[in-house]
Amino acid sequence: MILVTAATGNIGRELTRELDAVGADFRILVRDPARAAGLPERAERAVGDLGDPATLAPAFDGVDKLFLLTQGTGTDHATAAIDAARAAGVRHIVLLSSAHVLLDPVPAMARWHHQREEAVRAGGIPATFLRPGAFMTNTLDWLPTIRKEGFVLDPTGPGRFAPIDPADIAAVAALALTEDGHQDKGYTLTGDELFTVAEQVRIIAETIGRDIEVREAATPAEVVRSRFPHGAPQALADALTEGFTRMRADTVGLRTDTVRQLLGRRPRTFADWCARNAEALGRPGTD
Repeated sequence: MILVTAATGNIGRELTRELDAVGADFRILVRDPARAAGLPERAERAVGDLGDPATLAPAFDGVDKLFLLTQGTGTDHATAAIDAARAAGVRHIVLLSSAHVLLDPVPAMARWHHQREEAVRAGGIPATFLRPGAFMTNTLDWLPTIRKEGFVLDPTGPGRFAPIDPADIAAVAALALTEDGHQDKGYTLTGDELFTVAEQVRIIAETIGRDIEVREAATPAEVVRSRFPHGAPQALADALTEGFTRMRADTVGLRTDTVRQLLGRRPRTFADWCARNAEALGRPGTD
């Protein structure tokens, strides 16, 4: 039995579809069953909360593999899941981490991922670490200014990166959960197209049939203020500012062929992701 955490998120939803397609036995951990209404009916539902360890034992009962994705800036949720996994006899954890844990020094935004990896290692359960770079879904953060004023505030200028479709991350996760040979390995996952923000915006504009202006931010902090008008926690604001600064300086970009090697196909393209998400991006006539 596979237990999937964060099953209603961008990666989790795709992972449940992948597991359903191959006939795997799996269970999803949800706080609110109503949010799982669109997930495969065949999946078992377990109500629990990683923030409340006392709720986890029933969800982990009979589980031998765990997909672990926790968000935010702490490690408490990951630690609770690892403790529950050990108590239940889980034999393999697939952890969603970050490519940035491999940088030296590790940037602030990746320190929490690094700490979660260390917690998994300390727990003694064999693991696979999935380390994606930028997600294609990160572009959804631009929607408020696109819809209201028709522009994107660009914090990274000439910086280049190879965003990955969460569906490809999910496909790799499903492979690691259902096939042998992936324990004690780490996979750095990217798309195979390198972009600047302006180049991504151009593809979005073509998809939705609307002109979108790219405005270069004066400082990374300006972008943080734009995304969190009511203020972000200082640790998060500092981490984002550092991340944008690093991305701006990286005019080469990280690109791997790991997805191709594991799945036997090219990663999905950004244009394809935009086409599949045209309604969310706001293309007229897609309602």
